Amino acid sequence: MEYIYDVLKSLVDPVCIIFILLLASFLIWLMSTKKKSDTLLLFLGIILLYGFSIFPVSNYLSYQLEKDYINKPSVNDKINLDVIVVLSGGSYDINPLNNTFPGETTVVRLVHALKMYKKYGAQYLVCSGKSESKIPDARLMAQMAEELGVPENKIRVDITSDNTYSHALEFNKMFSNKDIKIGLVTSAYHMKRSEKQFRKFFSQVIPLPTGYLYASPAGTAAIRYIPQSRWLYNNERILHEYIGELWYSIKSSL
Repeated sequence: MEYIYDVLKSLVDPVCIIFILLLASFLIWLMSTKKKSDTLLLFLGIILLYGFSIFPVSNYLSYQLEKDYINKPSVNDKINLDVIVVLSGGSYDINPLNNTFPGETTVVRLVHALKMYKKYGAQYLVCSGKSESKIPDARLMAQMAEELGVPENKIRVDITSDNTYSHALEFNKMFSNKDIKIGLVTSAYHMKRSEKQFRKFFSQVIPLPTGYLYASPAGTAAIRYIPQSRWLYNNERILHEYIGELWYSIKSSL
């Protein structure tokens, strides 16, 4: 019965419903039209939607992007880091509540950064990131960090950076010693590009990734092949990251 319940939950996902409707339309059109070539683009669109919306494809693409931080050995627990820097992942306003809330990605990154700050005995925690919200992401993270026990004088805030390169650039302005040991916290899918930018200014950057998109397969196998919104969303982030890497490569070559 649980198997049936899991399948039913998956079938009511909006992406799954759209896929079924498109597939049904395609089959009806295929049977009714004499010119079969007219259906080629629709067919390709359906295939792409299906492929980008299922777990195996999303997980494969996630692994390709994050594998350097899955297969790397763990950081030596006995080392000390001078600074932990956490990059923001978005926030949003709810005007009727007159409040700004950190996005899920920001919360995941900050919680991990606090763990690393305590684990590696860092002197400073740097919260980095601007946003379109009323309160900058970095300010939100700093407030949360202070509420969770980090002394105010140990927190530094960058509320001006709004992209991966500017995170590194603003951090560079904060510290004159370029040999400090930095623990860099961001999502695993975003780590490769972030690490490259910070290494332009500092020699000792230790990646401390969190928020992995990749996950070992679990649960009902059949559901992995039912189109789901979350896998489509994961793939959007993956493609966004590849575009970011390509753009940064082009800029550095000019």
